[in-house]
Amino acid sequence: MSHDLQGNVLTGASETGATQFAAALQQLSNYAGDPLAIAEQLIAAEPGFVMAHALKAWLYLLGTDAKAAQAAKGFIAEAEGLEANARERGHISAVRALADGRFHEASRIIEDVSAEHPRDLLALIGGHQLDFFTGSSRMLRDRISRAMPHWSARMPGYHAMLGMHAFGLEEMGDYAQAEAKGREALSLQRLDGWARHAIAHVMEMQGRHEDGIRFMRDDIEGWTKDSFFAVHNWWHLALYHLETGDETAVLELADGPITSVAQNQMLDLIDASALLWRLQLRGIDPGKARWQALVKRYEELWVPGYYAFNDLHAVMAFLGAGRQDLVEATLAAQGEAEADNIAFSADVGLPLMQGFIAFHKGDHVRAITLMRPVRNRAARFGGSHAQRDVIDLTLLEAALRGGDAALAQALAAERLQAKHESPLAALFARRAGLQHGAA
Repeated sequence: MSHDLQGNVLTGASETGATQFAAALQQLSNYAGDPLAIAEQLIAAEPGFVMAHALKAWLYLLGTDAKAAQAAKGFIAEAEGLEANARERGHISAVRALADGRFHEASRIIEDVSAEHPRDLLALIGGHQLDFFTGSSRMLRDRISRAMPHWSARMPGYHAMLGMHAFGLEEMGDYAQAEAKGREALSLQRLDGWARHAIAHVMEMQGRHEDGIRFMRDDIEGWTKDSFFAVHNWWHLALYHLETGDETAVLELADGPITSVAQNQMLDLIDASALLWRLQLRGIDPGKARWQALVKRYEELWVPGYYAFNDLHAVMAFLGAGRQDLVEATLAAQGEAEADNIAFSADVGLPLMQGFIAFHKGDHVRAITLMRPVRNRAARFGGSHAQRDVIDLTLLEAALRGGDAALAQALAAERLQAKHESPLAALFARRAGLQHGAA
């Protein structure tokens, strides 16, 4: 009977297969390499290897790509017929729920798996991503906190535990401990893209943008080599430069590593949309050509109505490119949402899409009316604090441009308190007419 490196039984796996599975899991924990290729090779060689099927399904589904989710349903059905233990059946049930758009149910199922098997690294990684997709900051931290006593620095994959814990701590506002855990993770594995990303989030939330630039540029090879998460970390670097007013650096990153990837991933398109929209908010016109190139990439991959967080970012691109047909198609798809996306869209996604559309049209009063009630519950449709900051930025800009002085001053003061070192926060304060003493 074979086991993974953390001691979990692997039904249907040879010793060779278990070794290859460990290699794939190591790649996934670094967000680098090609773990999907390994999973597919394992399934071809050892079709009864249940966790190889589970790994393939997780890799298909964690990109929040509707087409990939549809494709996953077929091979998940094959896995459901395999002999498996309770832990493995939990994985298959979780990916089935996720493929069907039942994000919260998938999260609960895999939560039970990791509660009973706290050294199941794939269950923890999958669950951590689901907490991200559903905006559950507390579970981003606590799912990993529960398992930490069962791990030690001597165990393979411990760096990933530290990196995930770091991100959860950051999303809960425990910035000092988050940075410490993230740096400990990198000391064990410099290629851990998620751990580096957790520290990047800390610096973003604290307004330490010069620190962030130095940190990200200090070891570019470490977080870019063979990484399928590099675009998001490039996006963080671009945000730092945007905050400091270095427009040249931002555009170089936008035209380079953020949009020149060879293979489309939905998460990469989201980052590109958010960056170009933020540039536009700063009064820097990205130009219709950039938006049109991004829309072309969306059209190759995107299906509306699957996940409202993605749809909001798609709308940003469609507005920038002047594609009213795609804007209308996206809005229409919200009425056809299924499973958990019904609530994601109704509670948050649709009013934000409408608010962003109003902002783009110059109807700032309507934009404020639509976005303001949603702002404080926006976590319900997923993403991080840093990603959802585009909502705050758009609302603040709407208040400034729409002449709502009281709201503009309130939002600018709030931002300045959170990011007192940020040049952009100081700029907003000046534009809103805040006096230094009031800030």
